[in-house]
Amino acid sequence: MTIRVMIADDQAMVRDAFSVLLDAHPDIEVITTAADGLEAVSKAGELRPDVIVMDIRMPGLNGIDATRRITEQTGLPTKILVLTTFNLDEYVYAALRAGASGFLLKDASGVQLAEAVRVVSAGDALLSPEITKRLITEFSRLSPSAKPPAQARVEGLTRRETEVLTLVAQGLSNAEIARELVVAEQTIKTHMGSILQKLELRDRTQAAVFAYETGLVSPGRTHL
Repeated sequence: MTIRVMIADDQAMVRDAFSVLLDAHPDIEVITTAADGLEAVSKAGELRPDVIVMDIRMPGLNGIDATRRITEQTGLPTKILVLTTFNLDEYVYAALRAGASGFLLKDASGVQLAEAVRVVSAGDALLSPEITKRLITEFSRLSPSAKPPAQARVEGLTRRETEVLTLVAQGLSNAEIARELVVAEQTIKTHMGSILQKLELRDRTQAAVFAYETGLVSPGRTHL
């Protein structure tokens, strides 16, 4: 299936360059672009792209607020990949809390950009296990004191699902979790689908955010 993408950036050269880079891949199609956050929100609701490549710093409505508005739209399946100039800055943390599914540095290559779009679209990982681990370290450092666990929601998970969610939040890939729990990788994928459904979460990234913000996982309990 072709991944339908929107590019949201206030710089025309960036929009044009990213469009060319992504359209060069047969499984990706840039269906539209947006010059600011308000335009991105409007077009997201109208065109329902699979992925939005979203710049954070835009005039008017910034990328973080645009991300929040888009992810709050009921039934909208769009995943958001935020762009940042600085690696793991505070804007990335805010964007993840707003509902973004991943992030990428603006100096990434065309191949990295395309792969990030594919991974975020699939919801299989943040971007890569290494980037996930680095991000979670920063997420834990910046996060306010964890709230008490959302007991009603967490208690809806089975013991094994809770184990899987904990390992996801620690930055492990499906293959790594399968080795850790001595089960097949497909079994982990099945558990992950059940976790997202029960907790009403959009994807793996939001599951990790949930685990940290509810206190299910703390920085001292990671494999980092």
